[in-house]
Amino acid sequence: MGSVTEAIHVMVLPFPAQGHVTPLMELSHHLVERGFEVTFVNTELIHAQVMEALRPANNGGAGGIKGMEGIHMVSVPDGLAEGDDRRDLGKLVDGVRRCVPGYVEQLIRETEASGKANKFKWLVGDVTMAMCFEAATKLGVRVSGFWPASAACYGTMTKLVPMVIPAGSAKRHGSFELLPGMPKICPSQMPWSIDGAPEGQEVVYNLLSENVQATIRFADIIICNSFLDAEPAAFEHFPNILSIGPLFADGELRKPVGQFLSEDARSLQWLDAQPDRSVVYVAFGSLTIFDQRQFEELALGLELTGRPFLWVVRPDFTTGGLSKAWFDEFQGRVAGRGMIVLAHRAVACFVSHCGWNSTMEGVRNGVPFVCWPYFCDQHLDRSYICDIWRTGLEVSHGDNGIVTKEEVSSKVDQVIGDQGIAERARTLKDAARNCLSEKGGSSYENFNKFVDLLRE
Repeated sequence: MGSVTEAIHVMVLPFPAQGHVTPLMELSHHLVERGFEVTFVNTELIHAQVMEALRPANNGGAGGIKGMEGIHMVSVPDGLAEGDDRRDLGKLVDGVRRCVPGYVEQLIRETEASGKANKFKWLVGDVTMAMCFEAATKLGVRVSGFWPASAACYGTMTKLVPMVIPAGSAKRHGSFELLPGMPKICPSQMPWSIDGAPEGQEVVYNLLSENVQATIRFADIIICNSFLDAEPAAFEHFPNILSIGPLFADGELRKPVGQFLSEDARSLQWLDAQPDRSVVYVAFGSLTIFDQRQFEELALGLELTGRPFLWVVRPDFTTGGLSKAWFDEFQGRVAGRGMIVLAHRAVACFVSHCGWNSTMEGVRNGVPFVCWPYFCDQHLDRSYICDIWRTGLEVSHGDNGIVTKEEVSSKVDQVIGDQGIAERARTLKDAARNCLSEKGGSSYENFNKFVDLLRE
């Protein structure tokens, strides 16, 4: 105690991907608001990206980075060499699994030995990083598992992982309902399904299998970035998962949420000039990759809609071969009604890969979806959006696997013009906000239970 404050010190540990860093950063801000001290542990490359994106917010003074008060940003190696491709999930998972637990243990020991901060009392760890849970518990640090995706996805893993073979061997099509009321799932689109060689899928499958068992064994509680009204069946079937979402910190709290790329402030100015609910927002997360033809079809489809659009394009969004001349010509044709920027939220329609963070963002803003899932849990999320909530439509791929410009334009028009979809999206938005209400909201009350546990 002595010279350090009495705040309870919590280590927060995400998997090194945008969809995992963001909700845990949002959770960290909420913990700081409740008086906790947070050390946020990223892998070195992710740490560098987040800090670079935060640089415009750095006030240059002793207070550090504006909006990050109470959160200490630290890094550990990810086990890969400097030139390794970290978009290769199989390789990334293998490196993280081998390397990170030892560094987490070292960080816990060094923090306690230094006396410069309170020793860690809790590890709030991404379930995808549950290989670190044993190291924490053997040093007396209690563990909370954090699941950044849907409760249905976690339930699917706990039910199916122990008794099925990796998705790389599952070629059967069609879909099935795991439990009544749950979103349907296809055997070839399991949560561990990734692009690439079958051995990569097997690495991810093995990681999930190990992490499920480690979470069951070492975590005192499992919290989830979801809310009761979004997944009533999943929470009924898996009552050990505590819903505390949808988490957010970028809107009302105005806090940084750990983006890997700096936001383009011009998008806000451009949006201010557009009519209400007129803009098509397009974003595919941090891992989706399009080849040249699919990229061009998407671009031409957005042009074909005749609507203003806001498109998030990562530097590595498309594989090599996209012509700069073609791209410059396209930008010239859509000048004045289309922008290609780094980050923003939608106003009228969300063309999305259906990552859970994007799904929750769209839900809490009442925005309909055009669904374009890529891999992993995104297919389950699409099932929620299209089949259960009925707040969006999915694009159809042609026989050659390409979604055509006509299909893009058609689905955007259908979604924006469907009043039933709009009404259901508004209803789900109200449900999300009610769950967060201080007046009996289920997520608000669950978060209070979580905070009380951390304070024990």
